[in-house]
Amino acid sequence: MANAAVRVRFCPSPTGNPHVGLVRTALFNWAFARHHQGTMVFRIEDTDAARDSEESYEQLLDSLRWLGLDWDEGPEKGGPHAPYRQSQRMDVYRDVAEKLLAGGYAYRCYCTVTELDERREAARAAGRPSGYDGHCRELTDEQKAVYEREGREAIVRFRMPDEPITFTDLVRGELTFTPENVPDYGIVRASGAPLYTLVNPVDDALMEITHVLRGEDLLSSTPRQIALYRALIELGVAKEIPAFGHLPYVMGEGNKKLSKRDPQSSLNLYRERGFLPEGLLNYLSLLGWSFSADQDVFSIAEMIERFEIADVNANPARFDLKKAEAINADHIRLLDVKAFTEACEPWLKAPHANWAPEGFDQAAWEAIAPHAQTRLTVLSDITANVDFLFRDEPVEDEASWQKAMKEGSDALLRTAREKLETADWSSPESLKNAVLAAGEEHGLKLGKAQAPVRVAATGRTVGLPLFESLEILGKERTLARIDAALAKLTA
Repeated sequence: MANAAVRVRFCPSPTGNPHVGLVRTALFNWAFARHHQGTMVFRIEDTDAARDSEESYEQLLDSLRWLGLDWDEGPEKGGPHAPYRQSQRMDVYRDVAEKLLAGGYAYRCYCTVTELDERREAARAAGRPSGYDGHCRELTDEQKAVYEREGREAIVRFRMPDEPITFTDLVRGELTFTPENVPDYGIVRASGAPLYTLVNPVDDALMEITHVLRGEDLLSSTPRQIALYRALIELGVAKEIPAFGHLPYVMGEGNKKLSKRDPQSSLNLYRERGFLPEGLLNYLSLLGWSFSADQDVFSIAEMIERFEIADVNANPARFDLKKAEAINADHIRLLDVKAFTEACEPWLKAPHANWAPEGFDQAAWEAIAPHAQTRLTVLSDITANVDFLFRDEPVEDEASWQKAMKEGSDALLRTAREKLETADWSSPESLKNAVLAAGEEHGLKLGKAQAPVRVAATGRTVGLPLFESLEILGKERTLARIDAALAKLTA
C-alpha cells in the first residue's frame, strides 16, 4: 500500500472528560498518519443521546487543539465524507441495514430479553458458549407473522459465517476466532436506532479507512467487523477490509486497566497542573512504544519520523506518574527562556497567583525565570516558587517556620543580617559568602545556616537558588523580612 493511501481515524464518543488512554490512541493514529504522509480522520461517535453531551464534544476538540493533534477531515475541517458526526448520518445507517437484510446478511430477531437470559443461563449450566443461539436465524414468514401479531419488537442481527475468521493484527500477529465464540450479534435496536457494531464499520468503509488502530478492549469485536466488511464489499458499500492493530492496555494501580474513574487518567488534570503538550505526548507515546533503547526524551517531530505501528508492544503498559513528570521536566528545560516565560504566564495570574495583580514585577519575573526553569516539574509549580517576589510579605507556612527556626536561629539571623548589610548585592556569590560566614561564627555549615534566611525571605524551606533569589528580591526587602522574622522569634 502506498504511503499516501494511509487513512486512519480517531472516533471518540463525547462522554465525560478526555482521558489519557484515549489520547494515547489518538496520538498513535496521528503519528502513524503523519509518518506515512497519510490522512487523519476525526469522527465523533455520538449516537448515544443519553450519554453524549455537547460539552464533552467541545472538550474533545479543545483538547486535541491543545495537544497539537491536528486532523485532516472532520469537525471544523469538513471533507469528502462529511458529515463526521454519527448523529447526522442516520439515513446512511438505515440504508445499509436494509441492504444487509435484503441480501440475507442480517435478519430480524424477535427474542425477548427474558428468553435470551433463560437460554444463556441454560447454556452456561450445560457448559456451552452462552452467546446468541441463532433461534431466529431461519424463521419462516409464518413464524415472523406470529411474533409480530404478539406485538414483539425485533432487533436486526448480523448473520455470522459458520467458519473461523483469521486475520493478522498489526500488533499481535495472526489471530483466529472460531464460530462458537463469535455468535450472531445485534446491529439495529428494536427502536430502529443503529448500534455501534454497525455504524463504526460502516463509517470506516464509507470513509475508506485503511488502518484501524484502537484499544485492546475492542479486539473481540474485530471478527464481527471483518465478517460485516465482507458483506459490505459484496454489497458494493465497502472497497476493502482495513488492517487492524490493537493497542495494549494502559494499566493503573494494582495491575488494573486505567479507567475513566482513576484520578490520574484525566487529561484535564495534566493540563491544569501545567504539563507541556510535548512532554505529555512524549510520555504517552512510551505506553506501548519505544523511541530507542537509550532515549526516552524526544520531540514530536522525532516521534513522527520513527513511528511504526509494527513496533508497538502487545504487552500492557503501566502508567507511571513519576516518569511522566520527569519527562515533562526535561521538556520544560528544553524550552528557550522566552518560550518558558510565556508558557508560565497563566500561573502568574488569577486565580493561581496568591498576590495582588499590582504586585507583579515583570523585570523581576524575567530575572528569576532562568533559575526557575531548571527546577520545575510542571508549570504550575512556578506560582509557589516566585510568589515571594510579588507579595508584600512572604507566605506564612507554619511547617516551614517550625522546621527552619530552631533554637539559636535569632542569633544566626542577626549575624547574617549584619554581614548581608555590607555584602555586594550585585553578586549572588557575595551574598552566599555573607551567610556562609555567619554560619561559621555559629558553628553551622551553609546548609543549616541558610535555612532560617530562606524562610525569612521566601516563607518556605525549599525553593529556587537562594542567593540568586535574594539578589532579585533586593537588599532593602530582604533585610526588612529578616527583621520581621527576628521580631516574630523574640516576641
